[in-house]
Amino acid sequence: MSVMYTERFDQDWPKYFRKLDNQTKERIAKKIKNILEHPRKRHLKKGARFFVNETGQHRIVYRIFELNKTVRFYFVGKHKDYEKWYNQFF
Repeated sequence: MSVMYTERFDQDWPKYFRKLDNQTKERIAKKIKNILEHPRKRHLKKGARFFVNETGQHRIVYRIFELNKTVRFYFVGKHKDYEKWYNQFF
């Protein structure tokens, strides 16, 4: 049996999430539930602490905190917006 992680959202998450249409928000919410059950996916970049998960044309960026079993979500958006977000850090 796997441990369910608790979700946390970065302060900037709402500004990205608000831009999505309702159907996309529902898909993202389902994907977040799946991530909380099985958080390990593809790293954003080799050696980066962030993970990225693709949902259709959208990307979800998050970090896993094992100590307190939480997943913090930082970004959601289309690929072009994801590249802009990504380039702020790398």
